[in-house]
Amino acid sequence: MIIMAKEFLFRGKTLDELKHMTLSQLAEIFCARERRKIKRGFTEEEKTLLKSLEKGDNIKTHCRDMIFLPSMVGKKILIHNGKEFILVVVSPEMIGKRFGEMALTRRRVAHSSPGVGASKSTAHAAMK
Repeated sequence: MIIMAKEFLFRGKTLDELKHMTLSQLAEIFCARERRKIKRGFTEEEKTLLKSLEKGDNIKTHCRDMIFLPSMVGKKILIHNGKEFILVVVSPEMIGKRFGEMALTRRRVAHSSPGVGASKSTAHAAMK
């Protein structure tokens, strides 16, 4: 039995078709917020990021509002989360998402058990 890998599709388009599209064509298949960002244009910092991504990998950036584009697939991007740079390898499933979604700024709080006297139930607990 041969198991075939499922081909990636984004709104009915393959990755190769997405890579050959212009930004205005991409904007038409993105969601409203991403479409609005592309139509209004990228900032100078985002334009510089796009040019440096064409040249190589491991680009450090603070542009958390940038959209993952099809040309970025396979690249390694270091995204700042406010404290440090988080390494993100761009996969096809990330197309249309924002950089900030991949580098979270808050950590999950994991509390341990409460100490003695921390609540009314532990105030009368037997101490060894």
